[in-house]
Amino acid sequence: MSTGEQNVSRLVNAKIVAATTAVVLLGIIAASTKIVQIGSIDDDRKKAFSKEEYGAATFPDVFKFVIEHAVDVKELGPAIAVDPSAAGKKYGTATGTGPVIPVKFTGVAGEVSSGIYKVAVDGLDDVLVRVQTGPAINGTELRDASGTISFGQFTNQIEYQDAGAAINNAMKKAVLQPVDTANLAGKKIAVTGAFKLINPKGWLVTPVKLEVK
Repeated sequence: MSTGEQNVSRLVNAKIVAATTAVVLLGIIAASTKIVQIGSIDDDRKKAFSKEEYGAATFPDVFKFVIEHAVDVKELGPAIAVDPSAAGKKYGTATGTGPVIPVKFTGVAGEVSSGIYKVAVDGLDDVLVRVQTGPAINGTELRDASGTISFGQFTNQIEYQDAGAAINNAMKKAVLQPVDTANLAGKKIAVTGAFKLINPKGWLVTPVKLEVK
Protein backbone atom coordinates (compact mmCIF):
# COMPACT_ATOMS: atom_id res chain seq x y z
CA MET A 1 0.00 0.00 0.00
CA SER A 2 1.36 3.38 -0.98
CA THR A 3 1.90 6.22 1.47
CA GLY A 4 -1.06 8.11 0.02
CA GLU A 5 -3.34 5.14 0.42
CA GLN A 6 -2.16 4.72 4.04
CA ASN A 7 -2.99 8.34 4.80
CA VAL A 8 -6.48 7.97 3.32
CA SER A 9 -7.04 4.82 5.33
CA ARG A 10 -5.97 6.55 8.54
CA LEU A 11 -8.32 9.48 7.79
CA VAL A 12 -11.25 7.15 7.18
CA ASN A 13 -10.57 5.23 10.41
CA ALA A 14 -10.35 8.47 12.38
CA LYS A 15 -13.72 9.61 11.03
CA ILE A 16 -15.27 6.25 11.92
CA VAL A 17 -13.91 6.45 15.49
CA ALA A 18 -15.14 10.03 15.85
CA ALA A 19 -18.59 9.12 14.56
CA THR A 20 -18.78 6.11 16.85
CA THR A 21 -17.75 8.21 19.87
CA ALA A 22 -20.39 10.81 19.04
CA VAL A 23 -23.09 8.16 18.85
CA VAL A 24 -22.06 6.72 22.24
CA LEU A 25 -22.04 10.17 23.84
CA LEU A 26 -25.48 10.96 22.44
CA GLY A 27 -26.76 7.68 23.86
CA ILE A 28 -25.38 8.50 27.31
CA ILE A 29 -26.90 11.99 27.23
CA ALA A 30 -30.27 10.65 26.12
CA ALA A 31 -30.28 8.02 28.85
CA SER A 32 -29.55 10.55 31.59
CA THR A 33 -31.82 13.34 30.37
CA LYS A 34 -35.33 13.76 31.85
CA ILE A 35 -37.81 15.26 29.44
CA VAL A 36 -40.22 17.64 31.18
CA GLN A 37 -43.34 18.48 29.26
CA ILE A 38 -45.15 21.74 29.85
CA GLY A 39 -48.30 19.77 30.56
CA SER A 40 -46.67 18.01 33.52
CA ILE A 41 -46.01 21.37 35.19
CA ASP A 42 -49.68 22.22 34.87
CA ASP A 43 -50.60 18.81 36.27
CA ASP A 44 -48.41 19.42 39.35
CA ARG A 45 -50.09 22.75 39.91
CA LYS A 46 -53.48 21.10 39.72
CA LYS A 47 -52.40 18.70 42.45
CA ALA A 48 -51.80 21.61 44.83
CA PHE A 49 -53.95 21.74 47.98
CA SER A 50 -57.55 22.68 47.22
CA LYS A 51 -59.51 24.00 50.22
CA GLU A 52 -62.85 23.37 48.57
CA GLU A 53 -62.06 19.79 47.63
CA TYR A 54 -60.50 19.00 50.98
CA GLY A 55 -63.42 20.42 52.94
CA ALA A 56 -66.03 18.59 50.89
CA ALA A 57 -64.15 15.30 51.20
CA THR A 58 -63.37 15.59 54.92
CA PHE A 59 -66.48 17.10 56.51
CA PRO A 60 -68.61 13.92 56.26
CA ASP A 61 -66.07 12.06 58.42
CA VAL A 62 -65.94 14.94 60.90
CA PHE A 63 -69.73 15.03 61.01
CA LYS A 64 -69.91 11.30 61.69
CA PHE A 65 -67.34 11.48 64.47
CA VAL A 66 -68.99 14.39 66.28
CA ILE A 67 -72.46 12.88 66.00
CA GLU A 68 -71.26 9.52 67.33
CA HIS A 69 -69.22 10.97 70.19
CA ALA A 70 -71.38 13.92 71.25
CA VAL A 71 -72.01 13.92 75.00
CA ASP A 72 -75.40 15.00 76.25
CA VAL A 73 -75.14 18.29 78.07
CA LYS A 74 -76.93 16.79 81.10
CA GLU A 75 -73.93 14.49 81.54
CA LEU A 76 -71.19 16.81 80.36
CA GLY A 77 -72.22 19.93 82.29
CA PRO A 78 -71.97 18.39 85.77
CA ALA A 79 -68.74 16.57 84.84
CA ILE A 80 -67.04 19.81 83.81
CA ALA A 81 -68.37 21.60 86.89
CA VAL A 82 -66.82 18.98 89.18
CA ASP A 83 -63.46 18.52 87.40
CA PRO A 84 -62.83 20.25 84.06
CA SER A 85 -59.49 18.51 83.53
CA ALA A 86 -60.90 15.03 84.12
CA ALA A 87 -63.93 15.77 81.93
CA GLY A 88 -61.67 17.00 79.14
CA LYS A 89 -59.61 13.82 79.24
CA LYS A 90 -62.68 11.58 79.39
CA TYR A 91 -64.81 13.19 76.72
CA GLY A 92 -62.44 15.24 74.58
CA THR A 93 -59.54 15.11 72.17
CA ALA A 94 -56.39 16.82 73.43
CA THR A 95 -54.93 19.79 71.54
CA GLY A 96 -52.17 22.24 72.39
CA THR A 97 -54.67 24.76 73.77
CA GLY A 98 -57.24 22.53 75.43
CA PRO A 99 -59.42 19.50 74.68
CA VAL A 100 -62.08 19.60 71.98
CA ILE A 101 -65.31 18.05 73.22
CA PRO A 102 -68.32 16.96 71.11
CA VAL A 103 -71.60 17.94 72.77
CA LYS A 104 -75.34 17.92 72.10
CA PHE A 105 -78.05 20.04 73.69
CA THR A 106 -81.38 21.76 73.20
CA GLY A 107 -82.03 25.34 74.25
CA VAL A 108 -83.53 28.69 73.34
CA ALA A 109 -81.52 31.03 71.16
CA GLY A 110 -81.20 34.50 72.61
CA GLU A 111 -79.04 37.52 71.90
CA VAL A 112 -76.90 37.39 68.75
CA SER A 113 -73.66 39.19 67.97
CA SER A 114 -71.70 38.74 64.75
CA GLY A 115 -73.54 35.51 64.02
CA ILE A 116 -72.92 34.03 67.47
CA TYR A 117 -76.03 33.23 69.51
CA LYS A 118 -76.26 32.88 73.24
CA VAL A 119 -78.31 29.79 74.05
CA ALA A 120 -80.21 29.23 77.29
CA VAL A 121 -79.77 25.56 78.12
CA ASP A 122 -81.65 23.91 80.97
CA GLY A 123 -79.29 22.81 83.71
CA LEU A 124 -76.48 25.13 82.63
CA ASP A 125 -77.53 28.31 84.39
CA ASP A 126 -73.94 29.10 85.36
CA VAL A 127 -72.47 28.43 81.91
CA LEU A 128 -72.52 30.81 78.95
CA VAL A 129 -73.27 28.62 75.93
CA ARG A 130 -72.85 30.21 72.51
CA VAL A 131 -73.24 28.79 69.00
CA GLN A 132 -71.53 29.99 65.84
CA THR A 133 -73.86 30.42 62.87
CA GLY A 134 -71.77 32.52 60.50
CA PRO A 135 -71.12 34.04 58.13
CA ALA A 136 -67.70 33.79 59.78
CA ILE A 137 -66.95 30.46 61.43
CA ASN A 138 -63.78 30.72 63.49
CA GLY A 139 -61.59 28.15 65.18
CA THR A 140 -60.37 24.66 64.37
CA GLU A 141 -62.68 22.62 66.60
CA LEU A 142 -64.05 20.60 63.71
CA ARG A 143 -60.59 19.91 62.31
CA ASP A 144 -59.28 18.85 65.71
CA ALA A 145 -62.33 17.01 67.08
CA SER A 146 -61.34 13.48 66.05
CA GLY A 147 -57.57 13.76 66.52
CA THR A 148 -56.99 12.08 63.16
CA ILE A 149 -56.04 15.26 61.25
CA SER A 150 -52.50 16.35 62.08
CA PHE A 151 -49.95 18.92 60.94
CA GLY A 152 -47.74 16.22 59.42
CA GLN A 153 -50.36 15.52 56.75
CA PHE A 154 -49.84 18.97 55.20
CA THR A 155 -47.06 20.86 53.46
CA ASN A 156 -46.88 23.75 55.93
CA GLN A 157 -48.69 25.66 58.68
CA ILE A 158 -50.68 27.73 56.21
CA GLU A 159 -52.07 24.63 54.54
CA TYR A 160 -52.87 23.14 57.96
CA GLN A 161 -54.83 26.27 58.88
CA ASP A 162 -56.54 26.22 55.51
CA ALA A 163 -57.69 22.67 56.23
CA GLY A 164 -59.55 23.89 59.31
CA ALA A 165 -61.16 26.74 57.37
CA ALA A 166 -62.08 24.33 54.57
CA ILE A 167 -63.95 22.03 56.94
CA ASN A 168 -65.74 25.01 58.49
CA ASN A 169 -66.79 26.20 55.03
CA ALA A 170 -68.08 22.76 54.10
CA MET A 171 -70.08 22.69 57.34
CA LYS A 172 -71.59 26.09 56.56
CA LYS A 173 -72.73 24.86 53.17
CA ALA A 174 -74.18 21.58 54.44
CA VAL A 175 -75.55 22.63 57.84
CA LEU A 176 -76.11 26.37 58.11
CA GLN A 177 -77.22 27.42 54.63
CA PRO A 178 -80.54 25.54 54.87
CA VAL A 179 -81.31 27.34 58.18
CA ASP A 180 -82.53 30.93 58.58
CA THR A 181 -79.64 31.73 60.87
CA ALA A 182 -80.44 35.46 60.90
CA ASN A 183 -83.71 34.86 62.77
CA LEU A 184 -83.06 32.29 65.47
CA ALA A 185 -83.59 34.56 68.49
CA GLY A 186 -86.39 33.29 70.70
CA LYS A 187 -86.54 29.93 68.94
CA LYS A 188 -85.84 26.53 70.39
CA ILE A 189 -82.88 24.89 68.69
CA ALA A 190 -81.23 21.48 68.90
CA VAL A 191 -77.48 21.58 68.41
CA THR A 192 -74.78 18.96 68.02
CA GLY A 193 -71.27 20.29 67.70
CA ALA A 194 -67.86 20.69 69.29
CA PHE A 195 -66.16 23.24 71.50
CA LYS A 196 -62.71 23.75 72.98
CA LEU A 197 -62.70 23.51 76.76
CA ILE A 198 -60.67 26.54 77.81
CA ASN A 199 -63.15 28.30 80.08
CA PRO A 200 -65.46 25.87 81.93
CA LYS A 201 -67.97 28.72 82.29
CA GLY A 202 -67.98 29.67 78.61
CA TRP A 203 -68.50 27.30 75.67
CA LEU A 204 -68.33 28.45 72.04
CA VAL A 205 -69.83 25.62 70.01
CA THR A 206 -69.22 25.04 66.32
CA PRO A 207 -72.20 22.99 65.10
CA VAL A 208 -72.29 20.03 62.75
CA LYS A 209 -76.06 19.81 63.18
CA LEU A 210 -78.55 22.57 63.96
CA GLU A 211 -82.32 22.15 63.92
CA VAL A 212 -85.05 24.64 64.72
CA LYS A 213 -87.77 23.01 66.79
